[in-house]
Amino acid sequence: MAPKPDSPHKITRRMRGFEAAGQLLSSRIRSAGESRGFAVTRLLTAWDEIAGDVARMTKPVKVGYGREGLGGTLTLLVQTAHAPMVQMQIPRLIERVNAAYGYAAISRIMLTQTAATGFAEGQTPFDAPKRAPDPVLVAAAHDLAAPVQNDGLRAALELLGQNILTRRKSQKGPT
Repeated sequence: MAPKPDSPHKITRRMRGFEAAGQLLSSRIRSAGESRGFAVTRLLTAWDEIAGDVARMTKPVKVGYGREGLGGTLTLLVQTAHAPMVQMQIPRLIERVNAAYGYAAISRIMLTQTAATGFAEGQTPFDAPKRAPDPVLVAAAHDLAAPVQNDGLRAALELLGQNILTRRKSQKGPT
C-alpha cells in the first residue's frame, strides 16, 4: 500500500534509470577525447555508423586544428594493405564526418599506416621466466581459503590470496 501524499514517509522515484552511471563515464570519455582533439566524442563512439564499411579498416586517432581556424585534420589509423582503398574513400568520409559534427569541421584526412596488429597489439611480449611462488605464501593463502566448501571458489580465493600476499611482500621490499 502506497503512503498518502501528505505523509512524511513519501516515496520519491527517479525516472532517469542509469543516468548516474552514464554521467560517471561521460566526463572521463570527454577528457580522453579532448586530449586527442576530439571535441565531439560521438566521432569515437559512433565510428562504425559514421564511416560505414570503411570503419572496419580504420580507427580515428586524432583531430588536429591548424592556425586557420575551421577545417581540421582527422588522422586515421589504417592497415597498410587497406590504405589505397581508404584513400579512395576520403572525400565521402569527409562528408560523413562533417555531417556527424554538423558543420565543416574536417577538411582533410591523413592516413597513418601500420602493421596488421596496430600500435598497441604489436608490442613484443615480455617473456620473463616465471618464478615458483613462495611456499610460505601458498600455505598462508591455502589456510585463509580452507573454510570455503565450494572447490572452484576455494581455488579462486587461494589464487587471489597468493596474488595479494605476493604484492604486499613486494611492496615491503626484500627482507
